[in-house]
Formats: sequence, C-alpha cells, structure tokens
Amino acid sequence: MKRYWSLFVALFAFPVAANAEVPKDDSYSKGEYIYHLSDCGACHTSRTGAPLAGGLSFPTPFGYIYSSNITPDKENGIGSWSYDDFANAMRKGIAKDGHHLYPAMPYPSYSKITDEDLKALYDYLMHRVKPQTTANRDPDIHWPLTMRWPLSIWNMLYTEGKPFKPRADQNAEWNRGAYLVQGPGHCGSCHTPRGIAVQEKSFDDTDPTYLSGGEIYGWYSPSLRNLKLSKEEIIDLLREGRSKHKAIAGAMDEVVTQSTQYMTTEDLNAIATYLLSFKDQELSSPTPPASMPQAAKMNGEALYANYCSTCHGMKGEGVDYVIPKLIDNPTVNRQDPSTLIRILLEGGETPPTQKHLPYAMPGYKWLLDDRDIADITNYIRTSWGNNGSLVTPKDIKKVRTYTTTIP
Repeated sequence: MKRYWSLFVALFAFPVAANAEVPKDDSYSKGEYIYHLSDCGACHTSRTGAPLAGGLSFPTPFGYIYSSNITPDKENGIGSWSYDDFANAMRKGIAKDGHHLYPAMPYPSYSKITDEDLKALYDYLMHRVKPQTTANRDPDIHWPLTMRWPLSIWNMLYTEGKPFKPRADQNAEWNRGAYLVQGPGHCGSCHTPRGIAVQEKSFDDTDPTYLSGGEIYGWYSPSLRNLKLSKEEIIDLLREGRSKHKAIAGAMDEVVTQSTQYMTTEDLNAIATYLLSFKDQELSSPTPPASMPQAAKMNGEALYANYCSTCHGMKGEGVDYVIPKLIDNPTVNRQDPSTLIRILLEGGETPPTQKHLPYAMPGYKWLLDDRDIADITNYIRTSWGNNGSLVTPKDIKKVRTYTTTIP
C-alpha cells in the first residue's frame, strides 16, 4: 500500500532481530506469496538502496520518517528477532526492544493475518532474503514529536487488534476476499478516511466509512464501494494495471507492480467478489456540468488540443487497452480532483508488470502555471458529458506543494 502520510505509511521501525530454524516445508514459496500480498517491498526498498534495506522517505506534517531495514541482518535488520518478536511488531506495532512503531506501518490491518500466513512470511524474510548491513535512519522530526510512548495511548484509542473472523452468512470466496482486503492487502490504509488523530475510521465492512475513500498526501484514493466496474475489469486493473478503458497511475501503481500482479486468479476473483458486494451507499445523481467563463474555456480547449489530444483524442475517447478514455472517467469526475491535478502536474505511468512495459504521460508543472492547469483541468471535467466541479488556481497551488522532491 502504500507511501504516504495519511497512513503514516508502512514503516517497520525494526532495529534488530534470533534466527529461526530453517523450515522443512514449503513455507518459503508460501511466504514469498504472503510477502507480495502484504506489499512489503514498496515501503522497505528505497529508490537507490538494496531490496528491503529500508531508507525510503515519507513526508509527514512534522518532517520526514524513513522505512527501516527488514532483512535478516542481525545488527541493522531483523536477524535477531524471534517469531514472537516479529508477530508482536506486525500485530501490535511494538518492536523487539519495546518501542512503539509509527502507525505508518499498517499493523491495525496486519493484526488480521493468520498465524499460518505470518509464520510463512517470517520464514521467507529470515531465510530467503539477503541480509543487508544498511543502518536505519533516524526520523527528521524534532523533539518532542519523536517520543514513541504516546503511541501506546493512540493504539488503545484507535486500533482494534482483532484477528480476521469469517462471516457465516457469506461463502468461502467472499470470506477469502474480505481477508485479503482487510488483512495483508491493507486496502483500508489508503481507501478509508482518516479521523482527527489520523486514524482509520473503520477496519471492516460493518462500518459504512470502510473503503469509502480518503486523501493521501495530495492523492485521492477513491471509494471502493459501489464500483461501476465488472469483475473482469477489477481483475484486469489489479493484475495488469490497465483495462480496456481505464488505467492505474499515481499512488496505486506500486501496489500493482509490487503486490497485486502476483496474486492468483482465484484470489483476484475473491477480492472482486468482496468489493462488488458493497451496495449500501446510494449513488448520487449526475449533476449538470459547471459553466466555465468563455476565456478560460477557450484557453483550456487550446491547451488540451496541444498537450493531451494526441493520446487521449480530441473528444477524450482514448485508445482501448492503451490510453484511458476521459469520458465518464471516475478520476476526472470525482468530487476531489487532487489525483487528476497531480497527474497533469507530475505526469503518470501505468504500472510495470511481468507482462507489460509501462506507458508514460509527461507532467506539465514546469511548463504551465496554476491558471493554465486550472483551465485545462476544468475543460476536461466539463466536456464530453463529464460533470466535475470547477477548480481554481488556488486549488492547483495547494496540490503543487505536494509535488516537491522528497529526499
């Protein structure tokens, strides 16, 4: 899941770890599968570092925090950790030496992982991952915000720590999908709104806020309830990063690359079955498109023709299986336009997978000012039957602040 502040992002602040016995079963292959399900690599591998050696930076309102080394190195990684140490960190957010992990690490979700899966993951990390001597980096946050003990209070107030419990009124496929989404997949970390203490408002489908969408450091993770997608399209997006008319870009791309592309067809079916079972929210009626001032509309139309139409078409029709169409596009019409604005500013790239090289779109933050980006955004959001509300240059400026280089 997942590299952004609103989940405090997935950090194992593990300092160090008792090699377990080498397992004598197939837990290596199972553990590697759980490793991909849990998306460990996305957060614990920096852009220039060794696999799982940590060092990836995450911005917070208070400074930067950095992912830690989770290789089996005994000095800097988790090489001296017992399984119980590992399980305590994964489920309770408490490291071997007793300090609390930042709730960036999605232990509220990982608490739902079964013992069998967690043991397989531990065996994989301890015996199939190459140890790395990379030292952990201290957070760039000023005291007293570096103190960890207040997190014990946060945990008591805002986490559940409950194992996953299958529902008797649902079939095996639905329950498997619920387990994957709520547990190792920790989808709620991004797709569930946050409260005043940056806590997830809910952890399962018994609460209507669960998976109802949330903002993540300038990206908007959409609601996964009442999806207007077929099961086949959900599977294509999770496995390939693209479908006939849609494509994944932005914060979700690494999830496909590091995690969901490795899932079995059975598990992808189970996830789609679970997500499509959410029918409790009423869909709002489409509103008429907002009216742009004539000068802004002409500017937006000209900019679209110059920079967007070559790929997306003059009428936003896109190219099947290659370029997503902009007509009736959820990202275009969404009430929160943050993701569309960020893509216009920074560009986008479909997830690289084992079957596909990525398609890339350039960003225009270096070329177009806030007024131009606002005009082109509004033109796309009000054309071809789209019905997004208008944005202002002030909205663009706010999102632009999130596109600065992260160390």
